[in-house]
Amino acid sequence: MSQRPQTIQIYLPGGDPRGVRVAELTTRIVQVLEVPRSLLGEFLKMPESKQVAVYFLVGQGNDAEDPKVYVGQTSDLPMRFRSHNQEKDFWERALVVISRTQSFTQTHTLFLEWWSLQEAKKAGRYITTNGNNASRPFTPAPLEADCYEIYDTAKTLLATLGFPLFEPVKPIEPASEGLEMLFLKGSGCDGRGYYTEEGFVLLADSTGRRESVQSIKGTADERFRERFIEAGHFVVDGDKVTLTKDHIFRSPSRAAVALLGRTANGWNEWKNAAGKTLHELKRVTAEPDELS
Repeated sequence: MSQRPQTIQIYLPGGDPRGVRVAELTTRIVQVLEVPRSLLGEFLKMPESKQVAVYFLVGQGNDAEDPKVYVGQTSDLPMRFRSHNQEKDFWERALVVISRTQSFTQTHTLFLEWWSLQEAKKAGRYITTNGNNASRPFTPAPLEADCYEIYDTAKTLLATLGFPLFEPVKPIEPASEGLEMLFLKGSGCDGRGYYTEEGFVLLADSTGRRESVQSIKGTADERFRERFIEAGHFVVDGDKVTLTKDHIFRSPSRAAVALLGRTANGWNEWKNAAGKTLHELKRVTAEPDELS
């Protein structure tokens, strides 16, 4: 994603920030509409629903389950969305990419659908639910160049709305972003991760206990760990589990529970190489003499 300053406008057609939202870069023709599933009927009354579009159906998941996405394109959004509403259970929001000047053709959206699906799979942040991989559609070179620009704009707008479909989970250059490696040791665990603005990123190959301790048997914490294993995030090897790929948790405590198999305060469990806790690193107010 471009790191240059940009101005993004978000319009609320119904005045409700939790309702339909329309995002656009003020100098571009691309718009992204975020539509809660409960307001699908309202969206289908809007003129924007009559346009040629590429769209994403998103289910955000939780700490135990990866979010999911379906990538599609159509010149008949009402028909496709009514069908998806009847047949697909997982999605909570539709993200619709259109042109303010109504200049998208089906050639544009066919290429954007194919390219977006490849990029979403490459990023690995969302599980793609499309039944097939599709083949690259024939696209004239000038139009293909336009599609890449449309994609770049849509990628920025989607992330701004809270849907980084094409952003890999793992920080590529942690040091350059001021991220410090954190560790969790003991009780059969060897965890590594980062605390980021999105949550706690637990790194692949971190290991933990297979069995939960008796005190959390039958609780939400044990059920969360079992769902995490069932989802394939952990590979079980005897009394140990190993994380298969980087995973974002909404809190450092959730990441600690996943590894330790017991109730845990992640702010105290996670420490840097010098032994300082995450609490000390991020929450403790600096002493006055340190500010002088």
